[in-house]
Amino acid sequence: MASLSASISCRPSLPAAAAAPRVSLGEAEKPTGRRSHFPTPRRSLPSPLPRATACRVGFVTSQRRRDLSKTIHASVTDVPVDIVTEEVQLPKGETWSVHKFGGTCVGNSQRIKNVANIIMKDDSEQKLVVVSAMSKVTDMMYDLIDKAQSRDDTYVFALDNVLEKHRSTALDLLEGNNLANFLSQLDGDINNLKAMLRAIYIAGHATESFTDFVVGHGELWSAQLLSSVIKKNGVDCNWMDTREVLIVSPTNSNQVDPDFPESQQRLEKWYSQNPSKTIIATGFIASTPYNIPTTLKRDGSDFSAAIMGALLRARQVTIWTDVDGVYSADPRKVGEAVILKTLSYQEAWEMSYFGANVLHPRTIIPVMRYDIPIVIRNIFNLSAPGTKICRPSVSEEEDSHKLESYVKGFATIDNLALVNVEGTGMAGVPGTASAIFGAVKDVGANVIMISQASSEHSVCFAVPEKEVEAVAEALQSRFRQALDAGRLSKVQVISNCSILAAVGQKMASTPGVSATLFNALAKANINVRAIAQGCSEYNITVVVMREDCIRALRAVHSRFYLSRTTIAMGIIGPGLIGSTLLGQLRDQAAVLKEEFNIDLRVLGITGSRSMLLSEAGIDLSKWKELLKEEGEVANLEKFVQHVHGNGYIPNTVLVDCTADSVVASHYYNWLRRGIHVITPNKKANSGPLDQYLKLRALQRQSYTHYFYEATVGAGLPIVSTLRGLLETGDKILRIEGIFSGTLSYIFNNFVGKRSFSEVVAEAKQAGFTEPDPRDDLSGTDVQRKVIILARESGLRLELSDIPVDNLVPEPLRTSASAEEFMEKLPQFDQEWTNKLQEAEAAGEVLRYVGVVDLLNKRGAVELRTYKKDHAFAQLSGTDNIIAFTTTRYREQPLIVRGPGAGAQVTAGGIFSDILRLASYLGAPS
Repeated sequence: MASLSASISCRPSLPAAAAAPRVSLGEAEKPTGRRSHFPTPRRSLPSPLPRATACRVGFVTSQRRRDLSKTIHASVTDVPVDIVTEEVQLPKGETWSVHKFGGTCVGNSQRIKNVANIIMKDDSEQKLVVVSAMSKVTDMMYDLIDKAQSRDDTYVFALDNVLEKHRSTALDLLEGNNLANFLSQLDGDINNLKAMLRAIYIAGHATESFTDFVVGHGELWSAQLLSSVIKKNGVDCNWMDTREVLIVSPTNSNQVDPDFPESQQRLEKWYSQNPSKTIIATGFIASTPYNIPTTLKRDGSDFSAAIMGALLRARQVTIWTDVDGVYSADPRKVGEAVILKTLSYQEAWEMSYFGANVLHPRTIIPVMRYDIPIVIRNIFNLSAPGTKICRPSVSEEEDSHKLESYVKGFATIDNLALVNVEGTGMAGVPGTASAIFGAVKDVGANVIMISQASSEHSVCFAVPEKEVEAVAEALQSRFRQALDAGRLSKVQVISNCSILAAVGQKMASTPGVSATLFNALAKANINVRAIAQGCSEYNITVVVMREDCIRALRAVHSRFYLSRTTIAMGIIGPGLIGSTLLGQLRDQAAVLKEEFNIDLRVLGITGSRSMLLSEAGIDLSKWKELLKEEGEVANLEKFVQHVHGNGYIPNTVLVDCTADSVVASHYYNWLRRGIHVITPNKKANSGPLDQYLKLRALQRQSYTHYFYEATVGAGLPIVSTLRGLLETGDKILRIEGIFSGTLSYIFNNFVGKRSFSEVVAEAKQAGFTEPDPRDDLSGTDVQRKVIILARESGLRLELSDIPVDNLVPEPLRTSASAEEFMEKLPQFDQEWTNKLQEAEAAGEVLRYVGVVDLLNKRGAVELRTYKKDHAFAQLSGTDNIIAFTTTRYREQPLIVRGPGAGAQVTAGGIFSDILRLASYLGAPS
């Protein structure tokens, strides 16, 4: 590859004899009869340095660099004799493979050796390798310019650091003549740069041309180093200074347009004089049509590789980076982002535009013209196949029938503001949009996205936040008369916005994609401020508030199966029910992930005294030990903020396993914040009626879920059955049942000659009662279940409206302790024996039931007797039974029966609600 060197003549300090052949930037190139790699400029250009310094910049070709070692000097008036050589035709097509290695890939001597090995192992017939400057070198070169034009004397030491970095690398890699030649050339380049930087220091300013010339040296040095290493291994290799080949024209948007015909001619001429099976080319740098050094701007080395691939009609262009390929989303924001195997050119283009770390959009244009695939690979993980960017085959298009096949990935742009121009006077008025965007253009702002309703009543668009103030002022000025007259109502700025784009081939024309996207955002409680969807079918763009952006990204990414449905969980109350639930979660976690795409992560566990928090998820196999060792003082607000504000999981659920009314009082605020709530705690739904109605109204208005199946029947589907009947139009007439597993056990076993106190003690010993059995015998628990069902059925009753038959003997209701109560309970066994004998004599059994009478709009909790052939008389153990009498089930009530007490079944009911939430949030059913 030909090298471009700056030869500075700042008269009279440098003798003319020391200068290489020069092309003055202040005058046209004079004909010398010499075969030049640079065509004659088409017009004269002003010097890039201030006139007082009178410096001239010349370019030394790669052939001339090789001749420098022979100490042949020439002035611009020399007229050498042409040497006629046989030109070699440049082959094109499948024989060529193009590689590009970024600065990280050639960051030190060992990495340069690794790159050389990769190149030598490539079995392509011919290879062109584009290299960037060594890691950090381009930044160091820009820093030199900044220091020099700021007249900071430390630029001299900074340049010494650049020299030392490359000198030490060369000493590691090269030896003998190769080392001597490189160090000689390096020293010459550094001396020239010192002179140029001194001139910039004096002038206090650097032109763009001189800046581009200086910063391009990093690529020159890395290309020479890599070429020498490959040659040392006996491989035919030349290096190319792409400023001799690539010709580009700067545009007004800080970009450049390649001149493909001219570059093609120069490439063919260069190859005819430097034929080689392996070519190491400089990335990033090029020349203008006037042979002025320039750069390809942002991601220039990738662009260099794409242009070279197009010029050679290469089989493939491989971009080597430090990542395994293109991710479905930014892996720093979405931990479950996956590597995409393939992308179409358009998909890669869209994702690049919206900020994904893929390629710059312009990089794709040259290769797309010739259907040359681009492969993104990781130099530090050669086993990873990477991502292939190409035109999709017919078979791939036919096979793409799933939603995830159409949506390839998601990208975001932050730090934006929405500008909304609104008014009735805009409708049907030609030129309004032109005037709006003309004003935006006048202030040089970049419009990222435009959205306009078909009514033409408003136009909104997104611009970078740093430009929005100027845009707003320009619009206020342009439309001052319309605003004063009322034809326009406002020019509104909405700050702190972000764009989220979903990208995929034929996505917009596929039914269900948009619905799925917006459904995922709604269920994550994300408010969409603006929407844009073109007819190109490649992206759907939404604007959200910046604080919602990451959560929105994770929600949609998870919904399209690019990651598992992930829910952040906080467990409140690790007592008997809570600890049992944690055990069930531990045992089922792997199955849920692998078979149902559900990832439940417990980020916090809190009791009344201590809590355990984790960023990634608590190890449920040892949560008790961790709570003891790493637990901190319980703080419910901090706990909730940690679980909900984790920043990387879109969905949050708090599971309240307590019976605490204080915890229940927080449900409303949690739901408002977008936090789902699941609980067996009856206090919220059986508390004051106005608070219950407020809670249920909020639940209906939002996509935040509040599940409480376990409040009535532990693991039995009682609430869901009731809702199913009501939602399908059935009318509830009566609900009657045995709602307490504890009292069911007691009266199922209070038979024959057994005493009542004996059966209660047995139930307590078995763990079926509360620590104080009076909590069960009082009937309050059943009363709360009855009021919950009454309210679910539409009755507006307070808890006090439900009369309760209290089974605790009145003298024992004030006993100081549970132990005292149990000790004195046998004193009342005779009363219970009398009731039992009376019922048995009538062929009946005693049962403690709750009743909701919809016809009379009342409820009750009472001890009743039933015939021995009644369904309620057929129970055993802790079974609950609930009978729904409805217009459909009038003659034969609908019966729900099953275990109604015990930690396992109650935790199972909670777990069922958790899985129902996951299903609502997008997990496959």
